[in-house]
Amino acid sequence: MNFADIKINDKIKKSLNELNFIKTTEIQSEAIPFLLKNKKDLIALAQTGTGKTAAFGIPIINQIISEENHTQSIILCPTRELCIQITKDFENYSKYLNIKITAVYGGTDIKTQIKSLSKGNNIIIGTPGRVIDLIKRKKINLEKIKNVVMDEADEMLNMGFKKDIDTILHKTPKNKQILLFSATMPKEVLKISKNYMINPHIIEIAKRNEGAKNITHLYYVVNPKDKYSALRRLCDFYPKIYGIIFCRTRRECKDVSSKLMRDGYNADALHGDLSQSQRDYVMSKFRQKNIEILVATDVAARGLDVENITHIINYNLPDENEVYVHRSGRTGRANKKGESIIISTNRDSKKIKLIEKMINKKIDLSEIPSGEMICEKQLLNLINNVIDSKVEIQINKYLPIILEKLKHLDKETLIKQFVSVEFNRFLSYYKNNPNLNNYKKNEVDSEKTKKTARFHMNIGNKNGVGAQHILGLINEKIKKRDVFIGKIEILKNFCFFEIDHEFKSFVLKNINNIKWRGVKLKIELAKKKSIKKVNHSRRKNNLNNKSKNGIN
Repeated sequence: MNFADIKINDKIKKSLNELNFIKTTEIQSEAIPFLLKNKKDLIALAQTGTGKTAAFGIPIINQIISEENHTQSIILCPTRELCIQITKDFENYSKYLNIKITAVYGGTDIKTQIKSLSKGNNIIIGTPGRVIDLIKRKKINLEKIKNVVMDEADEMLNMGFKKDIDTILHKTPKNKQILLFSATMPKEVLKISKNYMINPHIIEIAKRNEGAKNITHLYYVVNPKDKYSALRRLCDFYPKIYGIIFCRTRRECKDVSSKLMRDGYNADALHGDLSQSQRDYVMSKFRQKNIEILVATDVAARGLDVENITHIINYNLPDENEVYVHRSGRTGRANKKGESIIISTNRDSKKIKLIEKMINKKIDLSEIPSGEMICEKQLLNLINNVIDSKVEIQINKYLPIILEKLKHLDKETLIKQFVSVEFNRFLSYYKNNPNLNNYKKNEVDSEKTKKTARFHMNIGNKNGVGAQHILGLINEKIKKRDVFIGKIEILKNFCFFEIDHEFKSFVLKNINNIKWRGVKLKIELAKKKSIKKVNHSRRKNNLNNKSKNGIN
């Protein structure tokens, strides 16, 4: 389907034509015609990067009556960055229409947003927390809205916005249209659909996502102590890498990014300890490709939509298998090839098999490239860069002195000298480097042999706790300390977690008896035993339990 064939306002078509929107994506070809003809609720399952914003944005803009100076639509999204991006897209689609669009989000001056709202608006695009704040201040009135859009609904629920979403929906009229866009359909998203939606129409693109077929999934098995060395080799093996490295915790994120920058890589970090301005600065550099490698936690990277990502590297697998789908979905977009890489240890084998079932795709076992292979790859890349380099005319005036300096060198020696200037560091580093693929099949991971304390805590699934919350609590209380966190097991009424034995007393003193979501935490030492089977169904079904409070 072409945008020119869709029955929408000619002024919108003009804008889309200037944006070079010619052919619709799969989600657009199914959602746009439906929304133009129907006022029914809609559930659309599609990965980020498939054109969802236009899928709901174009029909919404088409129905706006600009003469009515009140809010007619509200779009809720999980992060500030996504909010800004959607607003920019909406402004582009409605370039030739007199539609007032206001973005509201945290991390910036609320007074500016209040001033903008006071001038009247037709569409509000915002994060749930800031929308709630403005409703309480009586600066947002949703009594006359026609539709509510929840974009990245699963991510919003993962971040703990369920209560905020409930509050917002209660402030809207009963006869509104709800459009729920999500990559996955965890049980909390399903609850919202049952509680607030009336016989919704369902469009499912997630399993047919075009981007997915362009992604190659690979995993490498190394000894735990060799993880960073393996990461370096992979970064070197892909000279044109433009990728994201995902870490489990912000502490690990800081550690890996610091090492990469120390070792000369064009990298930076994105994690929960950064201020909003720092986050914006890092993201700006990454978008402009002034940073080639972004090291991030899952929470910090939520709502991140960057074009032309070549590689996703899982330095550690996420606690929830669904998160792997979100991670890998950031590459392989717009019919371009991408790779999703896992740096694993022996203990990850079962988890990898579960992920294979989830994505319905084989994750191929590969070997960490040898130093010789990397040197060859880098050498060829260097030569190709020389061939492709544009010769500036200004160089001509320097040629006589250059030729005089180099006249004693024959052609072969000259090439060797120039190549060596750039290439010697690789030869030096990889000289006599060990084979990282010599991991022992039966070797017990160092993390498993590490002396840990096992704790019992009085919150579980019924309290909405997920593994991410446990990590967040520990990170929050044990600041700027290198602490090992082991197995996390979450049951209905309680949970277990393991932590470096040296922090046993600290945890009992500083986390015990604090309040979390209205519950007074009770922590005690549990009997030390191996967790034979991590509740994978819990990990699959409780991605929605992550919170915006105390997370990485």
